[in-house]
Amino acid sequence: MTLIVCGLAEVPALIASRAPSHMITLLDAASMIETPRNFAADRHLRISVNDIAEPTDGLVLPSEAMVERLIAFGRGWDASAPMIVHCWAGISRSSASAFVLACDRNPHADEMTIAMGMRRAAKHAYPNRRIVAIADDVLGRRGRMVDAVEAMGDYEYSGVGAPFDLAASY
Repeated sequence: MTLIVCGLAEVPALIASRAPSHMITLLDAASMIETPRNFAADRHLRISVNDIAEPTDGLVLPSEAMVERLIAFGRGWDASAPMIVHCWAGISRSSASAFVLACDRNPHADEMTIAMGMRRAAKHAYPNRRIVAIADDVLGRRGRMVDAVEAMGDYEYSGVGAPFDLAASY
């Protein structure tokens, strides 16, 4: 069970090389992509959201409804093939969403174990704090997801992240 976290530019090559069965796209509305032709529409979740943690005029803030759609989609993935989770750069929205999916699939796993697995896989990962906080509430994790992401510490900013795998099973 593998979640592939990446930026938009890496999506075509990863589809070709890794043959994912599902994909989540987290982009602003102006940058939203169409479903790739080798994906059924029900296997591609497209979420229009900006990478922000506070309300900002003209931008779409991550919401509880968005996080609930993300979780519901993840629950429909049988994990027989990888899932791509991508945003523009593969740093914040996508890493937060992959973390949420991994936590949801592993309700008894230690959130810190999942977060530190992400940190080992990607020094550039910086999960969007709002997405994580909302998911923490929705999943009833009592602040443990938020604490785990904070414990990841500083990240190595690179402008755009390199694709990385996050285990979906712990």
